[in-house]
Amino acid sequence: MANLIIDIGNTRIKSGLFDKKELQHEFAHLNLEEALEFWRDLRFEQCMVSSVKWTESELKGFLPFEFQILNHDTKLPITNNYGSPKTLGLDRIAASIGAWSMVNQKPVLSIDLGSCITFDLVDESGVFLGGAISPGLAMRAKAMKEFTARLPLVELKNRPSELIGDSTVSCMQIGIWSGVDHEIMGQIKAYQEKYPQIEVFVCGGDAQSFDSLVKDHIFVVPNLVLHGLNAILNHNVE
Repeated sequence: MANLIIDIGNTRIKSGLFDKKELQHEFAHLNLEEALEFWRDLRFEQCMVSSVKWTESELKGFLPFEFQILNHDTKLPITNNYGSPKTLGLDRIAASIGAWSMVNQKPVLSIDLGSCITFDLVDESGVFLGGAISPGLAMRAKAMKEFTARLPLVELKNRPSELIGDSTVSCMQIGIWSGVDHEIMGQIKAYQEKYPQIEVFVCGGDAQSFDSLVKDHIFVVPNLVLHGLNAILNHNVE
């Protein structure tokens, strides 16, 4: 059974074609018009959509096929024990389920490197417990520009190889990149101390910039949200 999985963000549209649990093809689209032309030629039986840009009723006017949409009432393959479940970002729960679907009865930490950095834990019993949220790379750069009188807005396209900056710009760039790097590793270490069997998955727009994190029990999976949405779809279909 082929599943079409669609993840619509504020600026990007990603989709994936799954054969049950296996991702066969992954696609990125510049806009909805381009995506619609592409999806029309695909063959699939089921579709799951996550969208932060359009509502379900709006999507029904756009999409020429039946679909399920992820919302706070969707049945999940894990138990959501978050204190305020209606405020939990759907991308956070999808990434967590994507990570959970790749392990076998172990605690799992999903780290999403986007506008914000989110750390989310699902325990060995399949219970989502929550985690932490902090500013992402671009947000840190913008904050230093906005909340100081003279610091510039720096570019962060390339990760610095130096430890010591020799200009204001390079000091800011190194500070942002190394700060995020050490935060991630510090959080991972703290979770590993509490949950020795934990598996860690890193995803999000900036995930590939931190591929040096890859080691035993730490995996960089940029399309983790697609895997989570597919697991949710399979759970609801079954």
